[in-house]
Amino acid sequence: MTKAIYQSLTERKRLGKKSFAVLVDPDKVNDSDMEQTIALATEAGVDYFLVGGSLVISNYLDECVQIIKRNCTIPVILFPGSPSQVSKYADALLYLSLISGRNPELLIGQHVVSAPVVKQSGLEIMPTGYMVIDGGAPTTVSYISNASPLPADKNEIAMCTAMAGEMLGMKLIYMDAGSGAKRAISESMIEKVAGCIEVPLIIGGGITNPEKAYLNCKAGADLIVVGNAIEKDASLIREMASAIHSVPVKV
Repeated sequence: MTKAIYQSLTERKRLGKKSFAVLVDPDKVNDSDMEQTIALATEAGVDYFLVGGSLVISNYLDECVQIIKRNCTIPVILFPGSPSQVSKYADALLYLSLISGRNPELLIGQHVVSAPVVKQSGLEIMPTGYMVIDGGAPTTVSYISNASPLPADKNEIAMCTAMAGEMLGMKLIYMDAGSGAKRAISESMIEKVAGCIEVPLIIGGGITNPEKAYLNCKAGADLIVVGNAIEKDASLIREMASAIHSVPVKV
């Protein structure tokens, strides 16, 4: 199994280069939406596509991934809301363990059930410590997971959770305020967490403008994920990419 995607993430982190991923929810797009998004993403130099959602009730996952693969060379990473969200056409999969909650099913239970399918998929598997942060509104992910999010103002809890995830062997830490969050994760929390782990840090949820994306990167985020805001206004892709890629490289 190749580790090309993970190596690209760690290499970009080592070089201080910030990355931008556009999140596509197969339940919320059609072919024409996808073609527009892909064209804008290619032009803007987007680094990755994340595909998935909390529900994915349509059968559009495979087709969605295939449309991306046919029309551009941007790597596709699956962001599964459940074990059934696997597509062999993608490049890699975030194997998410919800380390911020206390729901055993999402820590390990579903992984045991899905392991044979995931193993046989041939995808690059990236073990990811998934942390849901309170974004000021009930989100699909907190409802589906039946787990309380981490308090937005408790940086120390987030730090200790991320450190524990890394020491348990997680290769990525993903902090998410959830789809449609009223407020994004604070720069102070990002800075604290980034300062205590060595694996790449992914930040998503509630990022609605390029300024916030830029500030998150300055605070220590390695990969910014934007979905909802782009669903509402696809032209944001260019501005977001420009802001994220303009963060000065630390020498």
